[in-house]
Amino acid sequence: MQGNNATSISDVILLGFQNLQNFKPLCFTILLLVYFATMSGNLLIITLVSMSKSLHSPMYYFLTQLSLADLLLSTDISPQTLTLVLNGVSTISFTSCISQFYFFAVSESLECLLLSVMSYDRFAAICNPLRYHSLMNSIICVKMVATSWLLSFLFILIDTTTIGLLHFCGPNVIDHFFCDFQPILELSCSDVSVVHLELIIFGFLGLVLPFAIILVSYVYILQVILKIPSITGRYKAFSTCSSHLTTVCLFYTTIFCIYVLPSGQSLSTSKLLSLFYTMGTPLINPIIYSLRNREIKEAFRKMMNGACPVGYICQSQGRRAPQLIH
Repeated sequence: MQGNNATSISDVILLGFQNLQNFKPLCFTILLLVYFATMSGNLLIITLVSMSKSLHSPMYYFLTQLSLADLLLSTDISPQTLTLVLNGVSTISFTSCISQFYFFAVSESLECLLLSVMSYDRFAAICNPLRYHSLMNSIICVKMVATSWLLSFLFILIDTTTIGLLHFCGPNVIDHFFCDFQPILELSCSDVSVVHLELIIFGFLGLVLPFAIILVSYVYILQVILKIPSITGRYKAFSTCSSHLTTVCLFYTTIFCIYVLPSGQSLSTSKLLSLFYTMGTPLINPIIYSLRNREIKEAFRKMMNGACPVGYICQSQGRRAPQLIH
């Protein structure tokens, strides 16, 4: 037996989905199309925001960061999942398994923080429109995004380092399609109480606290909207938040179902929810923000018509009023 900080298993076997023998081609094709659409949709949003000066506002800047988080998640999970569906099982190195968990957790933590930042942007636009430019100037926006990235990488690095110092004595089989937190810990024969304590702390800072910020922001937003005298005005104000609110509900509902209510779920159900969480939501997010957004549709139309040629970065001119998601 090696020391407590040694790793006695070098490879990890991912079992993936064991009941797809008769549906491998169909499942592989669907997941491949989802992966392609996810990459295309998020890259398109990043390109449109970069090229169109009409989209040079804080909300769209945060949206590009959300797309980057989705690209990170999809790139981390989807290729391995496609390999599993095609081959049945997959053997990866233990280091690759830990790395996959690290980038998965970073992308999820980053999305939590970005959604809270975006909720504050909506709060500033609706509740303090006259002070919007001072509250959400370019320097503040960059600092908020940089802080979100830094905290995500730092929190997960600490937790992942602690996991890497555990003693893993096998078995080296994970009945999942990617290296998630709990399946990795089940491979360890060390005391994992410290890891669970870190999870509670970082879960509060990276998940619960951002959700509290979102909740408080929308309480104030709702109070302001209810004071608007006309129904049309209320609808217009609320529609500026609808895309973000839909994304928040989808994100936190899925997290709750997977990680808070795992008891009573079958393994197949848990895998299916995780599949939707890791491959579905990165695809749905750009769809949510595109279908109900006139400015993105207009920017796409102009790009297709050659109004903003490829390779030319449109420059924003002057200070603009807060752009609201419609």
